[in-house]
Amino acid sequence: MAKRIAFLTLGCKLNYAETSTYERGFKNNGLEVVSWNEKADVYLVNTCSVTAHSDAKCRNAIRKCHRVSPEAAIVVTGCYAELKREEVSGIDGVKLVFGAKEKSRVVPETMRLLGTDIEGADADNTIFGAYSTGERTRSFLKVQDGCNNFCAYCTVPYARGNSRNIPICEVIKHAEAIAAQGVKEVVLTGVNTGDFGRTTGESFLDLLKRLNEVEGIERYRISSIEPNLITEEIVDWIASGTKFQPHFHIPLQVGVDSLLKKVGRKYTTDFFADRIDYIRKKMDGRLKVFFGIDVIVGLPGETDELFRQTYDFLEKRVRPSFIHIFPYSKRPGTRAAVMPDQVSEEKKAERVKALEELSDRLNAEFVEAHRGCRAGVLFESSEKGGKMAGYTENYIRVVRPYDAAKVGKITEEII
Repeated sequence: MAKRIAFLTLGCKLNYAETSTYERGFKNNGLEVVSWNEKADVYLVNTCSVTAHSDAKCRNAIRKCHRVSPEAAIVVTGCYAELKREEVSGIDGVKLVFGAKEKSRVVPETMRLLGTDIEGADADNTIFGAYSTGERTRSFLKVQDGCNNFCAYCTVPYARGNSRNIPICEVIKHAEAIAAQGVKEVVLTGVNTGDFGRTTGESFLDLLKRLNEVEGIERYRISSIEPNLITEEIVDWIASGTKFQPHFHIPLQVGVDSLLKKVGRKYTTDFFADRIDYIRKKMDGRLKVFFGIDVIVGLPGETDELFRQTYDFLEKRVRPSFIHIFPYSKRPGTRAAVMPDQVSEEKKAERVKALEELSDRLNAEFVEAHRGCRAGVLFESSEKGGKMAGYTENYIRVVRPYDAAKVGKITEEII
């Protein structure tokens, strides 16, 4: 009887891409995949550690797996495993822990634990290539890992390691494998995606151009890219008529120059706004560019006046389509954790609410500006209440009566 394995993933899309890759590896070695709330022989938990709350969720998840199947072996990887290895190892049921540069060993060492030796258990690759499967419409393709920025508030460089990437030829093989499954849209993911090429001497633009040639993939999106790494050359090329969509996810973090400098960001608000303006100038047309902007509220030293500057910068200058809002979480070992003028949790909650309301208003205005426009919609396979949903090129959600014939295909719809 085949051994049973279950997966539980917390955190970012990068983790989901990695878990999918582990899953394919275990299936290829004869394991049966079951839901994490069923009894299994092995549970693999892929963890996050972006906040203290994330750490707590990971601990609870591991303990839940142990309660479901006390005799099972629990394998833990991801950022929490890297940063708190001893803590993770001490949780009941945990047998193996894999850090940032040990991910290539997850499948072979787990199989060895189950009594089967396969190749690769003693090899540590500097980067673990990955892509997600299971959706008929979209796949998340990991092209880069790690970060060299060491921003004052962030543990990611410690959890994920230095910036590194697989070569373009390997990315293309993964993209071709995704296309062979009939998937039409690929989202490029990484910790610092635009830093691609640091370890192979290639460039991010080289990567985009090669991916654009892969047959079968009709759309690409860039999940997150630093404002200083989305160059005018990249924007010009995307705007020239490519498979890359008018949809960008760009971290701002805070709209105040003094705080940007304090936490180690590599741009000013003027630079950020000018880059947004340049993209709009080159790419706005029948459909306007969708901008999702990351913002952290409550960084040390953020007064009410400085928060208002960020709010005004977003509302009056940048006007994104959506704001991804994160309350600052003090992380041990980071510079920001020991900075003076820490902001209270109550104040952070107020600021999160204010930006959520702004985000809702800006998103509604963005959608309304496209009312009546025609756009290509890639419908997803899930059905809810007789309806299905899909996204336009510029990431506007469109809902229609369920039609199986449209699933996984790009059809022209009126927004």
